[in-house]
Amino acid sequence: MALLQISEPGKSTLPHEHRNAIGIDLGTTHSLVAAVLSGEAKILQDEKNARLIPSIVHYQKEAILVGNEAAKQLANDPTNTITSAKRLIGKKLSDIQPDTTPLKLVNQDQLIGIKTNQGVKTPIEVSSEILKKLSAIAQNHIQDEICGAVISVPAYFDDAQRQATKDAARLAGLHVLRLINEPTAAALAYGLDKKVEGRFVIYDLGGGTFDISILQLSHGLFEVIATQGDTGLGGDDYDLALFNWLISDLDIKVEDPKIKQALISLSKKIKEDLSQEYKIEINERLSNEILIKKIITQAEFSQLTDNLTQRTLKAIKAALHDANSTIDDIDGIVMVGGSTRMPVIQKAVQDFFKKDLLNDINPDEVVALGAAQQANILAGNTNENLLLLDVTPLSLGIETMGEIVEKIIPRNSTLPIAMAQEFTTYKDGQTAMMIHVVQGEREMVKDCRSLAKFSLKGIPPMVAGAAKIRVTFQVDTDGLLSVTAKELSTNTQASIEVKPSYGLDDEQIRSMLEDSFISANEDLEHRALAEEKMGGRQLLEMLKNALSEDQKLIDKDEIKLIDEAVKGLEMALQGDDRHQIHEKIERLNDVTQNFAQARMDHSIQKALSGKTLKDMEL
Repeated sequence: MALLQISEPGKSTLPHEHRNAIGIDLGTTHSLVAAVLSGEAKILQDEKNARLIPSIVHYQKEAILVGNEAAKQLANDPTNTITSAKRLIGKKLSDIQPDTTPLKLVNQDQLIGIKTNQGVKTPIEVSSEILKKLSAIAQNHIQDEICGAVISVPAYFDDAQRQATKDAARLAGLHVLRLINEPTAAALAYGLDKKVEGRFVIYDLGGGTFDISILQLSHGLFEVIATQGDTGLGGDDYDLALFNWLISDLDIKVEDPKIKQALISLSKKIKEDLSQEYKIEINERLSNEILIKKIITQAEFSQLTDNLTQRTLKAIKAALHDANSTIDDIDGIVMVGGSTRMPVIQKAVQDFFKKDLLNDINPDEVVALGAAQQANILAGNTNENLLLLDVTPLSLGIETMGEIVEKIIPRNSTLPIAMAQEFTTYKDGQTAMMIHVVQGEREMVKDCRSLAKFSLKGIPPMVAGAAKIRVTFQVDTDGLLSVTAKELSTNTQASIEVKPSYGLDDEQIRSMLEDSFISANEDLEHRALAEEKMGGRQLLEMLKNALSEDQKLIDKDEIKLIDEAVKGLEMALQGDDRHQIHEKIERLNDVTQNFAQARMDHSIQKALSGKTLKDMEL
């Protein structure tokens, strides 16, 4: 395993050489910026002493408002006021439910586009405006050059979402020191890295994403051993459950964007109030025609959202399984994210683990504080010898013949990591190879997600199987992938930084691991069948070439036996009976043994022709 050494003992900067770095929690609902000042991580406040900056951007014709000022425009101009951009980043239009938002969404070069007063904006551009605001708050406090930022992302953000986050930072003029997984940042804020040893669960339910990570901690080593999650599950979904309940129960029409936004805001308020009160009486007039008078209790809300809560518990079980752990192995549970304030969540997690929860740090602030501590380390301002070891959430590999996936980096591999594997050509004289990079846990390409394709050209023409192509995968500390393919005899090389299209399906990511377990036996059978078919076709191709050159070396009876065996294999290859294909391959191998021996003898005689014993001795 490759370990990342953050700093060396005695190599930190002198006090007068202190470098300023910030930590940013770019959240779905709120965002925060923090920095280590006078040796302590602190949340930095804006000019009005606000610590939580709403992740909202309002586009006027000639101005852009961010944060609390933008939030004031939400009720009157919802189509130009963008909320929850984090849930849209790295996605395509088909991944979301447009009817749940008042925004006008369109396709925009494989990204989601949002129509505004200033034209079509992407979630990357919206996020960059929030990051600019956070950067300005930090600059106002620090009054000096800021060397970079550590930005937190959900552990289950895929390559596209991570790259989109870095692109947003670049647009905001920020140098990204590192993307840090939110659970890892939270553990840093709690000082869990200072404990002698222990195994901790980080339960992180934010406004738009959910992560569950299991960390093994000891002096100087901070290792994520398993991660699960759902980038399509968060507090917004609990709001949406209330939203749909109100629409259904009261038969409300929500075609007007202002009515829709008012109902979404009301749903959010009901959820937040239920975190403080057992029962809420709703008495709200949305318009002249719509008056809502209802009573809802915590118990009703719990029942209404139970399917969402159960999704988080299902992810916990999967993470424990991946970490080869039981509930008794867990030393503590850290609660992260504003949505963990919901009593329904607190009770469900506590009942599951039968342990008290660690939630004494403000769950909204804990990630930003941890990101600031990591930024301070990366800036070289401490003597800490801390190793942060995050993991890959899904396996990475390439497509091989027969549309089979060959995994090169398994899921839950420690980052950063580089792994290589050698492959060869399938056909005689092959001078190029297509490298198809995929991500997922299934055995067949069609069941995994395509990340990128590139070609390696200039392979010397050789017989099939003679060329050696080394394919190297490298994943950096931000979870971003680069792939290199090199033909070893000539050092011909091609590479690609995997920067996939930003259109990715969250449901696919969430269900990949589940599908891999459910379909494990079926997948193995499909793979075995594909491998038998590939072996059979390759055998037929090699035999065809050999007969065209040396058929004269065998008699007619042998040729007849070989023809019959060839026809038997060709017929078997048209079906899906793996055992029959294997049987026909074995039969063909049996009847061609004499032919193979004759070819070998002929080759040796040809090589020795005209040579003396003395020549051989030399």
